[in-house]
Amino acid sequence: AKLIFTTSLLLGTTITISSNHWITAWAGLEINTLAVLPLISKPHHPRSIEAATKYFLTQATASALVLFSSMTNAWYTGQWDITNLTHPTSCLILTSAIAMKLGLVPFHFWFPEVLQGSPLTTGLLLSTAMKFPPITLLLMTSHSLNPTLLTCMAISSAALGGWMGLNQTQTRKIMAFSSISHLGWMTIVIAYNPKLTLLNFYLYALMTAAVFLTLNTNKILKLSTMMTTWAKTPSLSAMLLLTLLSLAGLPPLTGFLPKWLIIQELTKQEMIIAATTISLLSLLGLFFYLRLAYCATITLPPHTTSHVKQWHTNKPVNISIAILTTLSTMLLP
Repeated sequence: AKLIFTTSLLLGTTITISSNHWITAWAGLEINTLAVLPLISKPHHPRSIEAATKYFLTQATASALVLFSSMTNAWYTGQWDITNLTHPTSCLILTSAIAMKLGLVPFHFWFPEVLQGSPLTTGLLLSTAMKFPPITLLLMTSHSLNPTLLTCMAISSAALGGWMGLNQTQTRKIMAFSSISHLGWMTIVIAYNPKLTLLNFYLYALMTAAVFLTLNTNKILKLSTMMTTWAKTPSLSAMLLLTLLSLAGLPPLTGFLPKWLIIQELTKQEMIIAATTISLLSLLGLFFYLRLAYCATITLPPHTTSHVKQWHTNKPVNISIAILTTLSTMLLP
């Protein structure tokens, strides 16, 4: 069953990113949604079933909107080519559909809930692989979308992703809000330099994968467990600190590269206010990453009986985690 789901995921993604016709793109998105649903609802727990239901409803609505916008465009222009989306109404509908697929503000409400209800590995899939097809659609239609609307959505995403992540104690929800604010950074620059958006997405996926796999190794679901895991794998916890700071975008690390290039591009486009706003809003993200990092390595664990310390494991850390952490800290230097 797992093999079928993984191949369907790969197939759906490939169909969407290689299609020129709207119907094939839509079919790929549908295959993706249906393949990831069993992965979300795999732990038989009411919360995961609820997450799967929420995911299904939002993705089905978004797919219907994609279909609707492409049909409107075909009705007015007589062709189904993805790159020739010209009708203004269908452009607006498509923007909202892709925002719903990605979890951009104002369609972000489903994402933290779904991530909280799914296991960590599925959470990793949802925040990286499942964002790839909609990002490619956004990339192919970026020249015809409304830049003002995209900028407004991007800045509100960065703001909400930062603000709502401040009060969370669940690591998966924190990762969800971090994803929302990163998507804001990707959307703000897509109308001006789509390649930067893609670069930002790749680096974001790299760093998120490193964080999620680290959390999965130590089975960290909330901050209180995070305080006690330093004894289990000390070196991995120390590297988690750097990966989180990289995700926040601190200068010598990888995560600074896309932010730097995007701010440069925005100043070239004379969008100084937008650049300043989104840079200041990323400080909110830095705050909750720092709190995660504090819980992971910097503070001493609580010496109480309620917190059980974990045993130190001598089994070597997964090689993929090692590669991803190295890349997500050292790629820019």
